[in-house]
Amino acid sequence: MINQALLDPHSIVVVGGSNDLHKPGGKVLKNIIDGAYAGDLKVVNPKQSSVQGVACVASLDELDEVELAILSIPARFCPAAVHTLATEKDTRAFIILSAGFSEEGAQGKDWEEQIVRTVNSVNGCLLGPNCIGLINNNYRGVFTTPIPVLDENGCDLVSSSGATAVFLLEAGISMGLKFANVFSVGNSAQTGVEDVLEHMDAHFDAKTGSRSKLLYLESVFNPQKLLKHASSLVRKGARIAAIKAGRTEAGSRAAASHTGALTNPDSAVSALFKKAGIVQCRSRQELLSVAAVFSYPELKGKNIAVITHAGGPAVMLTDALSDGGLNVPALEGPDAEQLLSQLNPGSSVANPIDFLATGTAKQLGTIIDHCEQEFDQVDAMVVIFGSPGLFDVTDAYAILRSKMVSCSKPIYPVLPSVINARAGIEAFQSAGYANFPDEVVLARALCAVAGTPAPAKGATAPNITIDRQRIRNIVDTASDGFLPPDKAGELLDAAGIPRVQQQIITVARQLEHPPVPFDFPVAMKVVGPVHKTDVGGVVLDVESGHDMQTQFDRLMRIEGAVGVLLQPMTDGIELFVGVKREAGFGHLLVCGFGGVMVEVMNDVSACLVPVSESEASKMIRRLQAYPLIQGLRGREGVCERLFSEIIQRVSALVETAPEISEMDINPLMGSGQTLLAVDTRTRIEKQLAETPHPPLPETASSTRLKA
Repeated sequence: MINQALLDPHSIVVVGGSNDLHKPGGKVLKNIIDGAYAGDLKVVNPKQSSVQGVACVASLDELDEVELAILSIPARFCPAAVHTLATEKDTRAFIILSAGFSEEGAQGKDWEEQIVRTVNSVNGCLLGPNCIGLINNNYRGVFTTPIPVLDENGCDLVSSSGATAVFLLEAGISMGLKFANVFSVGNSAQTGVEDVLEHMDAHFDAKTGSRSKLLYLESVFNPQKLLKHASSLVRKGARIAAIKAGRTEAGSRAAASHTGALTNPDSAVSALFKKAGIVQCRSRQELLSVAAVFSYPELKGKNIAVITHAGGPAVMLTDALSDGGLNVPALEGPDAEQLLSQLNPGSSVANPIDFLATGTAKQLGTIIDHCEQEFDQVDAMVVIFGSPGLFDVTDAYAILRSKMVSCSKPIYPVLPSVINARAGIEAFQSAGYANFPDEVVLARALCAVAGTPAPAKGATAPNITIDRQRIRNIVDTASDGFLPPDKAGELLDAAGIPRVQQQIITVARQLEHPPVPFDFPVAMKVVGPVHKTDVGGVVLDVESGHDMQTQFDRLMRIEGAVGVLLQPMTDGIELFVGVKREAGFGHLLVCGFGGVMVEVMNDVSACLVPVSESEASKMIRRLQAYPLIQGLRGREGVCERLFSEIIQRVSALVETAPEISEMDINPLMGSGQTLLAVDTRTRIEKQLAETPHPPLPETASSTRLKA
C-alpha cells in the first residue's frame, strides 16, 4: 500500500547514483537535488566517494537506516539489495527504476516476485519496477524531464507507462495544464493504478487537494477496486479521465452466444468507466483536453455560444459539438439585434457569433457580457481568437482573462495562433489558464465530459423480485454447458421474465397430440446445435400438420439434433438482452435490437451488473434505433418500462447465479404492452464462477504479481 515513507520520506538513498546525467541513476539524483529535497540524501556507488556533491558509500552495509530507496542498478542485483534494505536498514518504501523484470521473461518475473515478498514481509511499499518514479511536493524522484511546476490544485497523473507519463507532461505543460502529483507504476508488481487511486480516495480533500485525476492503464488488475474508489472519488467531487490501452485482442475469439460476439475486454472496461463516472479517452491529446476542461468551471447544461472572429474554425467547432450531443442554439430577438448593433458591419450573432477579423477586444468583451447576462439559453461559451500576425492580441487576451474571472458561465478559450500570438498565449497561461489550440479537440472533450454519467448506485430496484431459491435449485442441479431449453425457460420463469409457450418434441408421434396444442402458424427450431440459424434449424410460419411433420423429419436429420422446439408465431419488434461473464469484471449485460440483426447492426448498450433502474433506462435510450422503441411513423413501439424491467431481472438473475457464463434472450419480441422472450440460450460454467458484484471489504489487499 501507499505509505508515508514513499510520499514524504525523511531520508532517501539512491542506489546506483551516478555523476553521469545520461544515466537514470545520475538524472534522478540531479532532479532530487534541484528540487531542494529537505531530508537526508544518500548515495550508494562502489566506484565513487562523492556523487554530484552528495556523500557516497560503497555498499549498503555502510548505510544507516533510510526510509526510501530508489534503485537504479541491474535487475539481477535488485532482490538482494531490497532484502538488505528492508531487513537491516528499516527501509519501508522502494522505487525501482531498473528494467529487466517480468516484462522480459521468466527470470525477471522470479526476481520481481522475490522483491514483492520481501517488501510485503515488512509492510512496505514498492513502486515499479520498470518505472520513471514519483513527483510530488516533497521530492522529484524521477529520472526524466520535464519537471512541472507543481500546484496542489493541478492534475494528479497516474500512469502504467513511464514514457506515456513523460509525453503527457510535455504536451500538458505546453497547454498550460498544472500538475499536483505524478505516479509511474511501471510493472505494478505490488502497487498499481488501483492502489494509488485507493490512497487518493482515502485522503481526498476537495478544498486543499487535486480534484482532477488522469489515469493511463495498460492492465486493469482489480476492476472492482478501481470501480469502488473511482466512484467514491467522483461522488466526493473529484473528476477522473482515463485511457485504457490494449483495447483489441490479437486473433479471434470463438463465441457461442451473440453476447460473446458483441463483447470484448474493452466493452467491460468501457462499462466499468461509465459505471464509475470516469471519462473514457482514446488518446493522449484527448486525455489532456479533458483535463483542461476539468480545470474550468463545470458545464451545467448543453447550450454553447460560439464566439469567433474566424469563420472556418467556428463551423468545425459547431459541427463537432452537434455531433457529440451538445447544442449551438440560435440567438435571435431584441437582445441579439442590440448586440449586432455594437459590432462591425457584416458581423453575425445568429450563433456562431462572428465579429469578423476586424473585431476589437472591446467588442469581444461586449459579446461575452451579452452571453453572460442577456442570453438565458446559453450555458457556456467557446471563444476562438487567433491572429494572422497583423496586430497584437494582448489586449483581447487580457479582456478574455478578466471575463473568465467575472462570468458565472464557463468560458473555454481556443487560442490557435501558437506562433503569431505566442507571447500572448504564454501570458494567458501564466495567469493559470489552459489553452485549447484546436477547436474540434475541445468539442470532443467537452462532449465526452458532458456525456459521462455520474457514478451509478448500482442497486436493483426494490420492485424487482425473483424466486432466488428456485434459480439456485436449477443451477445447482445443472451440469456445465448449455442448459436444455426447458431448463432455460424455467430460469426465465423464476426470474419473472415473460416468455412464449413452447414444448419440445422428440418423436414424430407427439406431433399428432401435442401436450399443449398450438394454433397455426407455428415456429419450429432444432434442439441441440448452438447456432440454429446457421445450420438451417429454424423454420417459421408452418401452416399445417403435414408441413409440421415434414419439417420435423428434416430438422431431426441435422447433425447434433436431439429434438424440435415448437412455439406459436409472434409479431412485433425484435429486441435482445444478453450477459457475458468477463474475468475480474463480473457480468457484462448488453441490450439492443435482436434477431439476426443483433451482430449486423451492432447497435447495443452495455452495463456491468448490477444494473439499476436508472442504468437500464439509460442503456435503452443510448441505442441509435431508440426511436423504434418509442414508435416511428405510425408503427407501434415497445413499452420501454417492460424492456427496462426485463434488463433488471436478467441482472438480478446472474447476481443470484454467477455460474451463468453466457446468456442470450434473442429475440425478445413485442409491441405495445407485450414483451416476450422467444429464444433463450444459457451456458453454465461452475468452475469459473465469480461473485464480484458485492462491494469489496474496506481492507482489500493491494498486493499483486503481474503475469
